[in-house]
Amino acid sequence: MAIDFTLTAQQRELQRASRKFAKEVLGEARKAELLATPEERFLATRPTYEAMVAAGYLRKCIPAPAGGDNAGLIDMAILAEEFYSVNPSVTLTMLGTVLGLLPVLLGGTPDQCKRLLAPFLKASGAPLAGFCSSEPGGSANAASPPPGEGVRTTARREGGNWVINGRKKWVSSATGWNREGANVLCVVCRTDPTAASDAAISIIAVEGPVKGLVFERAIDAIGHRAHLVPQFGLQNVATPGHNLLGQEGSGLALTAAAFTGTAALVGIFGVALMRAAFDFALHFACTEKRGGVHAIIEHQAVGYALADAKTTIEAARYLSWRACHALDTQSPAAEELAVEAKIFGSEAAVRVITDLMRVVGIESYDNEAPFARLLQDALALPIFDGGNMGIRRRQLHATLKRSDYDPLTASGAA
Repeated sequence: MAIDFTLTAQQRELQRASRKFAKEVLGEARKAELLATPEERFLATRPTYEAMVAAGYLRKCIPAPAGGDNAGLIDMAILAEEFYSVNPSVTLTMLGTVLGLLPVLLGGTPDQCKRLLAPFLKASGAPLAGFCSSEPGGSANAASPPPGEGVRTTARREGGNWVINGRKKWVSSATGWNREGANVLCVVCRTDPTAASDAAISIIAVEGPVKGLVFERAIDAIGHRAHLVPQFGLQNVATPGHNLLGQEGSGLALTAAAFTGTAALVGIFGVALMRAAFDFALHFACTEKRGGVHAIIEHQAVGYALADAKTTIEAARYLSWRACHALDTQSPAAEELAVEAKIFGSEAAVRVITDLMRVVGIESYDNEAPFARLLQDALALPIFDGGNMGIRRRQLHATLKRSDYDPLTASGAA
């Protein structure tokens, strides 16, 4: 039987080293979340982000064929769980940068990859990338035909350049450390005002600093308090014609591929948060008597709640790993499994953290306990990288309706 979740020696070492780095370096950066404004909090994480880059962790997220050190999505999932369980904000800055580079990795020519990825392959600095998909007013219906607007950001040819105009929102690190833009922005835009949506949308890379980027505000989000998600405008932003990624008009397909690639990792984010909550709740249950004779773990209700939480953590982890493996091997079931991993892991995180708060009781409501920040971060998981309502409809429901759909494909039986 080919099913084996045992990590290789190299993966165990990655897990060990990532766990040690997270504990020693990322844990300290949580202090940044106490600062007053979103930009102050983000800027305060820069030394930690630089340390991640210097330690080679950004390179470990870039595939080996593109010059990085990544062997596949399972390795990324191992790394992401260790980092995200300690500091979701800085981890999201790094993985948001990887998402920003996915259109280059998936649709770029060898020349584009060599040129655009160069800053991200160095073991120094604090390079950022952003995938500029979401827009003010929402982008769930990016493919909507008229009279729907779909993608409202436009790009037109002027000489040898593309000139981009529009507004974007919720794009990780997009305005960079100094409001001059990330090193690379992959901008989803309408390049043909008359074509149908599946031929009208393209992705164009813009290299920073970006002349014409207009900072509007840094969103003061509920969770991920030290991660930057700005709202900004692009006013006559010029970028060379050779920065078109993939074919003109292929932007919707490239966008879908990029978000499918990250969906399984969102499931792992949920695992990481549940794991952190479980560790606290288990220790609490084993050491606290709450005025009684025995530690509260001796009570059936507490034991059952902990058992249910641990079962869910393991199920979410292995579903996410299965999805990562399917994506790595380009399995026909990859998209289905990735979406299922995202939905299950993200929604389970909100539920399990809340359940564990009930185990701990009123002490969980104290900010000295980790539950408030864990729950705040967990609330984002079902609604970002494609909200679960939307991906159920546009991806999973659409898959189930296909005339050639075989429900056994995802199990490996077909």
